[in-house]
Amino acid sequence: MLNDLPIRKIIHVDMDAFYASVEQMDDPELKGKPIAVGGGGKRGVISAASYEARQFGVKSAMSGRLAEKLCPELIFVRPRFDRYKEISNRIRKIFFDYTDLVEPLSLDEAYLDVTENKIGLPSATLIAKKIRQRIYDEVGLTASAGISINKFIAKVASDYNKPNGQKNVNPEDVLQFLEDLDIRKFYGVGKVTAEKMYQKGIFTGKDLKSKSLEYLDKNFGKSGRYYYYVVRGIHHSEVKPNRIRKSLAAERTFSENLSSEIFMLEKLDHIAEEVSRRLEKSKVAGKTITLKIKYSDFTLQTRSKTLPYFISDKSIILETAKELLYQEKLNNSVRLLGISLSNLNTDKDKQSKPIDEDKKSVSVQLKFDF
Repeated sequence: MLNDLPIRKIIHVDMDAFYASVEQMDDPELKGKPIAVGGGGKRGVISAASYEARQFGVKSAMSGRLAEKLCPELIFVRPRFDRYKEISNRIRKIFFDYTDLVEPLSLDEAYLDVTENKIGLPSATLIAKKIRQRIYDEVGLTASAGISINKFIAKVASDYNKPNGQKNVNPEDVLQFLEDLDIRKFYGVGKVTAEKMYQKGIFTGKDLKSKSLEYLDKNFGKSGRYYYYVVRGIHHSEVKPNRIRKSLAAERTFSENLSSEIFMLEKLDHIAEEVSRRLEKSKVAGKTITLKIKYSDFTLQTRSKTLPYFISDKSIILETAKELLYQEKLNNSVRLLGISLSNLNTDKDKQSKPIDEDKKSVSVQLKFDF
């Protein structure tokens, strides 16, 4: 039994098909039609798909060619990121009317801590409704929300009643909610990990909860500890208004597969220049350079090197990327290259709040409006 975990009121707001919805809002002729943002051209990749397109199986990160096969009526729209950022800023201003504890995850989603809020409303559920209504009235778009005692559960819950809906998981319902949850819906469990869990007989939160910390550590490495605690409702991560950038990257998908390292050098030059430009704009530098290689069969490989000093200069980034490229033989022809810098000089030594090994589950007897 445990009553001393911090019980917060967290809302995760997630815009519905954000990029696609903005395009449909700005061009009434696109409303009700299957559209894909990005994905045009021979090798294009989709950034977002409208709900009408999703009914055909079209989704983000899918190649435009495959999407067109699934949905012959699909309309491709060129992305307008400046417009999406403008709309995102308007939405965030609404968030700040309710709390200063706003942690954006991207242009279309954010965490809000409304345990103590600016309007003095005790119910996080009602605050989420007010926020969603204001976004619709003032911006013209719909949003979904999840409400619970921590970021993990709120994130999972926001996906439940999409689009244009919300779900709250009350403190007393947390454990049952997590036990009933399909393992694929756990935030942090990707497709590959889900398949591995299936092979080990882990299909639901209840199955996951039956595994010991030692078992999860052994089979899932560093993530095992995370799975062990979140399935018990324990997630100490606070809403951080000023999220620190952890990495900065740029990548290119090629119109034709590249089969020789020599042909890739010019591409890496352009990518390194873009990374350097972004570093300069953000006024940061980094130590760890990672080369991302996506092959023609869509398998992904990364190669990294950590330098003893912070860098942002294009020439050093490029030379290190070249070194990583020649580090070992390519497995296949290449369709995408990317360079990222991490271990930035913005990183702080922020350790997560230690978790007491004796805290095996959440038992919340505290009753308050949620």
